[in-house]
Amino acid sequence: MSLVMSPVTGNKRTLADVTVQNTILTIPESPDKQRSPKRVCRLSPSNVSTPKLVSPLKIAVVCSSNQNRSMEAHNLLKKRGYDIASFGTGSCVKLPGPSVDKPNIYSFDTPYEDQFKDLKRKDQSFYTQNGLLNMLDRNKRIKHKPERFQQNKDEFDIIITCQERVFDQVLEDMGTRSGTSCKMTHVLNVEIRDNHEDATLGAFVIHELVREVRRRQKLLQTVFLLWQFLFIYFDYNKHQICPFFLFNPY
Repeated sequence: MSLVMSPVTGNKRTLADVTVQNTILTIPESPDKQRSPKRVCRLSPSNVSTPKLVSPLKIAVVCSSNQNRSMEAHNLLKKRGYDIASFGTGSCVKLPGPSVDKPNIYSFDTPYEDQFKDLKRKDQSFYTQNGLLNMLDRNKRIKHKPERFQQNKDEFDIIITCQERVFDQVLEDMGTRSGTSCKMTHVLNVEIRDNHEDATLGAFVIHELVREVRRRQKLLQTVFLLWQFLFIYFDYNKHQICPFFLFNPY
């Protein structure tokens, strides 16, 4: 199985105080390899305490129902020490049911624990086989219930969506908000198919993306501190030192 990331050019949108970049994650299907429910939720949360934050960046990961893709990335980034939150943008939470036309529907106020008990009561064998009970068991150990992005007013440095439709919904909601801090927010999309295996691979891609942003941010801070030192050390009026930047920080 190969993992390919390619930037999508010509599909950028901008809002005031928002920088937008769309990135696609493509995971080719393998015809000779069937997906196994035993491989889902491999990033189950451990019982160790939350590690010390490694970056001041506030990050949000958003999918449709705040169940699979965003929670897999939430789990991994939390373990790596990032200030992370996760959300969904749908009007309700939808989980696969016994058939395509009979999904399990819950409100965003329904705790993961209640969803877990409801599916276990309906058909424990079926929902264990398709991985939903394992997923909900992981989710309830990360936070109490799913959250809807449109109902949250926190500010984030980076918002990463897991689907282009979700990306558009996030931009639409942000366009209706009245900014108070004039703080820049970077909104990026990593296209991830909504299944357990791709969600796991997508979480690692998102982690690499965030780690690269953090590395560039630290380098920018070093350059800025060096510039401050030069500004103070030399006589600015005589030497006419001009500020410069070596790279785009993001």
